[in-house]
Amino acid sequence: MEEPIGVTEAAQVPQQRSEQLLEAAAWYAQERHWDVFPGTWLEAAGGTERCSCGDAACAAPGAHATRPDWAGQATGSAAAARRMWSRQPGSSVLLPAGRTFDALDVPESAGFLALARAERMGLTPGPVTRTPDRRMLFFALPGAAAKTPELVRQLGWDAGAIGLVGRGEGDYVAGPPTRMAGRGAFQWARRPSRADLWLPDADELVGPLAYACAREAADARSRLS
Repeated sequence: MEEPIGVTEAAQVPQQRSEQLLEAAAWYAQERHWDVFPGTWLEAAGGTERCSCGDAACAAPGAHATRPDWAGQATGSAAAARRMWSRQPGSSVLLPAGRTFDALDVPESAGFLALARAERMGLTPGPVTRTPDRRMLFFALPGAAAKTPELVRQLGWDAGAIGLVGRGEGDYVAGPPTRMAGRGAFQWARRPSRADLWLPDADELVGPLAYACAREAADARSRLS
């Protein structure tokens, strides 16, 4: 059942995208036990796409919540998810953080470096997404976002300064194959599987993530100097 959510290129999305979004939402709820809720969608406008919110300057066109009380929309039922997406099949698939997972958000280049480092260390990260804005989100146990700043500080860095951001309670993330207008699709850098039903804790992820983020931040400063 993983195939509907595994979009590898934005070019693959359009033809059956609505069906993929519905199936992805139901799969997340049923197989991963992640809550889901429908967000905005993309509308055709003069040969281009725009966000259903109507804001021409939308920061995340087609990939954000439709209303402030989005948390109350979320469901962990696959049947309820199917009903929601049947009403508006093109809706983005949004996942509330802080319930069954938190996410550690890092620059894409640092994320790939961290994945390679984790493999060398014998660590097993959980699912990891890539965003159209060149970020990567590492899924972790709830509470990871709150613990991360102190864990990073203990390693000698400042989480904000090196670009390591925690997404926890009150936040949501977009699930593949959600797409942003003009930017492409959210993708899996590391797909969910039965092997990672138990997510890693912050303590397991912060070491390689902080090292990678600090290294990338230092490289960026040296390029500017």
